[in-house]
Amino acid sequence: MARVLVVDDSIISRNSLKAILAQGGHEVAGEAGNGEDAVTLYQELRPDIVTLDITMPRVNGLECLRRIMAADATAKVVMVSALGQGTKVLEAMESGARHYLTKPFRGAVVLEAIRAVLAA
Repeated sequence: MARVLVVDDSIISRNSLKAILAQGGHEVAGEAGNGEDAVTLYQELRPDIVTLDITMPRVNGLECLRRIMAADATAKVVMVSALGQGTKVLEAMESGARHYLTKPFRGAVVLEAIRAVLAA
């Protein structure tokens, strides 16, 4: 199916997403724990889609999104947020994100978001 770059500073969240994606038949092409590494990995791996946490060290998810979109305007990015980050999610969507997920993850919701973004 799709090659996915999973970006989240929480290893628990990354592992949860990786398990859900694997169950859905997707390949995790790479993972990063901060936005700086994510930008580098995006440019190296050119994944089909990225799941990108908003709150991260070094380079936050919003700045990371902007850098990825500047490098590749066709990038497909799904933002990941904790509840209560509505204004940041809106900012992310205005900056080029295609969808968003809220923590904690529900497998069916994650896979549907990935499917919808890939089909768009």
